[in-house]
Amino acid sequence: MEVTPKKGFKGLVENWQSDLIAAVSVSLIALPLSLGIALAAGAPAMSGIISAIVGGVVTTLYRGGHISVNGPAKGVIAVILLGIALMDDGSGQAFNYVLAAVVVSGAIQVLLGLLKLGRLADIFHSSVIHGILAAIGIIIFVKQIHVAMGTHSDSPSIIQNLIDAFKYLPQANPFVVIIALVGLLLLLFHSKISNRLFHILPTPMWVIALSIPFVYFFNFFDPHTLSFFGKAYEVGPSLLLDIPDNIMDSIMYPNFGKINTIEFWTTVVSILIITSIESLAIAKAVDKIDPYKRKTNLNKDLTGIGLSTMAAGMIGGLPIIAVIIRSTVNIHNGAKTKWSNMYQGLLLLLFIVVLSPIMRQVPLCAFAILLVYTGFKLASPAVFKQVYNQGIEQLIFFIATLVLTLYTNLLIGLLGGLLLAMVSHMLLAKVSIPQFFKMVYRSGSDLIMQPDGSYDLKIKGIANFLGILKIDKMVAQIPSGANVNIDLSETRLVGITYMDYIVDYLKMQKNTGGNVIIRGLDSHVSSSTHNRALKIALNNPVVKLSPRQIRLQNLASEKDYQYTNQVDWNTTYLKKFHFFEIRPIERKSNCLKGTFKGLDVPWEISDVTFSEGAAFTAETFNMTLMVLKLQKKIPVFTMEKEGVFEKIFDRVMAYTGYKDIDFEMYPDFSKKFLIMGNQESEIRAFFTDEVIRFFESHQIYRVESNGEALVFFDKIKLARTDETVAFIEYGKELATLLHKV
Repeated sequence: MEVTPKKGFKGLVENWQSDLIAAVSVSLIALPLSLGIALAAGAPAMSGIISAIVGGVVTTLYRGGHISVNGPAKGVIAVILLGIALMDDGSGQAFNYVLAAVVVSGAIQVLLGLLKLGRLADIFHSSVIHGILAAIGIIIFVKQIHVAMGTHSDSPSIIQNLIDAFKYLPQANPFVVIIALVGLLLLLFHSKISNRLFHILPTPMWVIALSIPFVYFFNFFDPHTLSFFGKAYEVGPSLLLDIPDNIMDSIMYPNFGKINTIEFWTTVVSILIITSIESLAIAKAVDKIDPYKRKTNLNKDLTGIGLSTMAAGMIGGLPIIAVIIRSTVNIHNGAKTKWSNMYQGLLLLLFIVVLSPIMRQVPLCAFAILLVYTGFKLASPAVFKQVYNQGIEQLIFFIATLVLTLYTNLLIGLLGGLLLAMVSHMLLAKVSIPQFFKMVYRSGSDLIMQPDGSYDLKIKGIANFLGILKIDKMVAQIPSGANVNIDLSETRLVGITYMDYIVDYLKMQKNTGGNVIIRGLDSHVSSSTHNRALKIALNNPVVKLSPRQIRLQNLASEKDYQYTNQVDWNTTYLKKFHFFEIRPIERKSNCLKGTFKGLDVPWEISDVTFSEGAAFTAETFNMTLMVLKLQKKIPVFTMEKEGVFEKIFDRVMAYTGYKDIDFEMYPDFSKKFLIMGNQESEIRAFFTDEVIRFFESHQIYRVESNGEALVFFDKIKLARTDETVAFIEYGKELATLLHKV
């Protein structure tokens, strides 16, 4: 790992070039998204830009994070829409009232941060939060699909809006739909286009840029009608983005005239909860992919975001949030310090001043399709499947929160979802209400320091989202780098949010050199095989192996391998491979180990659980892989089937200096495989004639070297027993060949 960048102004001087380069890419993504988010929220388009500029400049001056990017995010769309709907009194001041609510919510955030209450966000049940975000996704989709089709629905009901989208489909403006469809195709297939020209700009900017020729072709600048299959459709300037010539003309001021109404405070609390939860969750997610493993001061970050939100609200901007997509792009493009966030804010200011004449030529449907795509991803079938995989009860919490939010509002949906989760935990634990709260808050959980400096954390009673703050106080007493034994054997119920907290703590402690062991869950059962699923203790537990585990156990007995079905949280070695640099590994299980006799080459096959993406947008994957420790130095490289790379796994290598290496003497091999690395001469020396012939004549796996070992897998799935045997045979042949070489 490289030396951690300096902080403050020393860091600015030391890393200004890398931070500025990263900020260019971030600002190009932020420009269209900030405008689109504001439009989707029913706010003036420039309010999104104001928020992004303030998020970049003001937040940088006081923040707890190191490399995240701040600005408006999709989470604010629903709360701003809610506020406008609640406080619209016909005076034309609805958004000004919302700005006042933004200022007040920011002030409360500052207070929460100063009181060191940043951890309050952890008490919200994870499935309920996912339900809220899915509801936000549906709201965004429903509101923006009409803009993307050139239709309009007057209904205040989200459900009726969705029905109207299908109802008005025959009335859709084809000249608007064509532009939206081109944008959608770009969003779907941009990453699969190999032409380097299409990777100069980020996808959102291509959607915007390629929409402008259509505006000229259809002449959106003058009101007129165009004919399509004999039917006339209106086009004109009303379909284009409307922003002022001067950014100073965009400034709006808050109106505190409704501060004494329930509608105002409903808006304040909704903004406060959504922005705080999302910002703190994303701050922790960014920490996981920070190459320097720095930790965000959550309380200070909350204070900084609150100050920025107040500043944005005072001049017409939306609430400030830490933004995961822009933060990830920032890291991938080599940003090192917080100053990259300021640079992207200043660049946005420059871009909007310079590009405003061009931006006024962009059709609204281009921004709409960006948000339709985003909204769909938040509530796609894959999201429902992911929640279901965590347990049927999590799906119930998720759907109940989603439906309640759509039929009421965000605040009621959140509170209703939390109440449902709490009541369900009471029923599953089979205890009375007084006993339930006693087992949460007065359970007798204890922390004991051992003579060797390690700690035993004994957790008892009900371990669910209500007890997060209590365990947080206990682990705060454990120094970094200490070994910790967490015993859950005397728990009646362990919730998924509690398990999320424990696993996050485990990873954090391991990163500081400590070893954390979680035990005591053998007597618990759950409705899912997901390791973080809600668990309930049984009096007479019987641990059953699955048919696949039985076959693996039999294979181990027959071949004299080592096998364990237990979860192994120690995945440090796998992080030495590039594939897992930005894909956080949670655990491995069903580990099969052995050593190839006569070669002294140890190997391990295991099921690995890792995530793609971060925070609330993360997807969890399970796959079987094999690690072959060669006991010799080899070049660092990756190899996989040609054509697959850009489709799935390009993001890690794109910013590490790797390039495709072809072998002119072996054209068929070069067409079949994509080999990447930055030690070209060493890699060419490694791929001898014998090695190339081996890979050509065997099963095609994705193979990666970390300099001393190889990891390989077939697809992102769990291997069958016969595929596991094939792994072993492949590994043995390869190890034998490399031993001779």
